[in-house]
Amino acid sequence: MGTKPEWIELPGCDPIAILYEDRSVLAVDKPTGWLLVPVHWRRTARNLQAALESSLRAGDWWARSRGLKFLRYVHRLDGETSGVLLLVKNPGALGPFTSLFESGKVEKVYLAVVYGAVRLREWTCRLRLAPDPTQKGRMRVDRRHGKVSETWFRRIAVGDDCSLVECRPLTGRTHQLRVHLAASGYPVVGDELYGPKWAGDPERRRLALRAVRLAYTDPFTERPVTITAPWADFLAQHGFEETAWQPEQPSR
Repeated sequence: MGTKPEWIELPGCDPIAILYEDRSVLAVDKPTGWLLVPVHWRRTARNLQAALESSLRAGDWWARSRGLKFLRYVHRLDGETSGVLLLVKNPGALGPFTSLFESGKVEKVYLAVVYGAVRLREWTCRLRLAPDPTQKGRMRVDRRHGKVSETWFRRIAVGDDCSLVECRPLTGRTHQLRVHLAASGYPVVGDELYGPKWAGDPERRRLALRAVRLAYTDPFTERPVTITAPWADFLAQHGFEETAWQPEQPSR
C-alpha cells in the first residue's frame, strides 16, 4: 500500500491534518467541535480521544501505516478552539510531555478575533481565575481565591468592528484566554459564554480562537521543536489580510 497519509480520517468529519510527527509525538490540526475529555465520558458524540482510540482498534490505515497502538493528548483545547494539538505515541512519553506543559515549558501562541477596537499595542493580564459557582463549566475572575493566571496579548490589526490579537498564555487555566480577554473588555467573537449573544454573520458564529504554534525542547532528544498550524484561512474568514500576523517574541 501507499505511504503514510498526512491526515487522520474519523467518521463524521473532514480529514484532520497531521502537522508534525517524530518518534514520541504526533501533532494534529484539531477541528472545532471536538472535545478533549476522558474516553469514559459518553455524554458527547464528539469525544476526540474516544474516536482516535476506536480508529486505532479498527486498524485504520493512517494508524496502521505508522504501527500506532497508542495515542493520547497531553494538553487541552476548548471544544470550539481549533489548531495545534499534541498527542504522544507511547505510554512512556506521557509523563515527560505532560510535565512539560504543567511546568510551563511549552510556548503556546493563539490568534483571537475579538469584539471592539483594541487600543493597547500589548498588555499582560494577571487576573486570578476560579470556577464560577453559579454556572457549571464557566470560569470567573476571583482575585481572592482564584489560581494564579497570566496571559500576554499583542494587538495585530483592527478591523471595522473587531480586532485581531495574538495571545500567549503563561499558565494553563481553563478558558484562560477567553476570560482574560473578556475581562480586558474584548470578548472573543462567537464566545457566548463570556461575551454578548451572537447577532452577526452566521458564518462567523464559531469561536474565533485558534492555536497556531507550540514550541518546546524535546525531553528525550533535547532538541528544539516548533509546530505551527496554518492561519491564513482563519484570518481571511474574519476579514484580515493573510499576512497580517507573523510570530514575535513578547517584550517581557
